[in-house]
Parts: sequence; C-alpha cells; structure tokens
Amino acid sequence: MGITTRQIEKVLPPKSRVIRVMPNTPALVKEGASVFSCGSNTLEEDSGLAHRIFESVGSCDQIEENLLDAVTGLSGSGPAYMFMAIEALADGGVKMGIRRELAMKLAAQTLLGSARMVLETGKHPGSLKDDVCSPAGTSIQAVHELEKCGFRSALITAVEAATQRSKETGGHF
Repeated sequence: MGITTRQIEKVLPPKSRVIRVMPNTPALVKEGASVFSCGSNTLEEDSGLAHRIFESVGSCDQIEENLLDAVTGLSGSGPAYMFMAIEALADGGVKMGIRRELAMKLAAQTLLGSARMVLETGKHPGSLKDDVCSPAGTSIQAVHELEKCGFRSALITAVEAATQRSKETGGHF
C-alpha cells in the first residue's frame, strides 16, 4: 500500500517488469475488485496477463498509478466499511426482534442484491434509492435519519482517511 512502481523498480534489477495491484478481500469468494497499474518496463502482454489473473477472482481494471491510493481507500478498505454496514443492519434487525442468524442473512443478501442491481441495471444508485422510497413511507423516513447522522459524509470521510493513510505509508519505503 502506498509504495509506487518506481520505488519497487529501484530495489529490483534493472528492466524488471513491475505491476502494482490493489485487490480486495472479496477476491477470496471470486467477487473481488482489483485494479492495477504498470511500471515503466512492462510489456503489453504483461498487462493482459495481470488482467486475466485478477479477473478470475472478480472485476479488474487498469488505471493510472496516481489513483491507486484512492482505490486503496475505496475498494481496498471498502469491504471493512461494508462488513460494518452488514453488522449494523443485522443488529438493527435483532433489536427489532429478528433472530441473529436470519438478520445477518437478510442484511448480507440485501447488500449483495443492491450491489448487483447497481452493476447490472446501470442505473445511478440515487435513482435506485428513489425507487425504494415511496412518499411518506418507511424507507424515506429511514433515509432521513441516515442523512441526519451524516451517513454519506462518514463514508466519504472514511475513503479520504484511508487514501491519506496509504499515501503516508508509501512515503516510509
């Protein structure tokens, strides 16, 4: 995390072919989100190979290296945020009388299904949210409470904090 391909290339033999990858833990269940950038000596076939390897465990994209710290903050650290969301949703269900095992299953499936809707429909998440929120209904009431608590701001700040930490860590190499 935070270490650039240039830093890696400096400690390796000259002309070493370096690819820097940021995968995430859902790769363990073939639902990972990985991105990579190529060092100065890589060949075109190297990027193709990296793409095939990481696509076998989820999605994979090639990006500019200067975005890898931000990717670390978003999708590298993001599973932790989502695990917290699942746990909190399940806790809410338990608070309201649902048994723990079912609450956890419902929370996890809700997150999985919602993510799949974003990816498969191509619709903006805000539009999908609006589809769930009927006038004077339960969902819009809950969304209002989340907004009062700074829900979106907290996630944005989390990504920013993890990005900054990644940048700081790379500076110590």
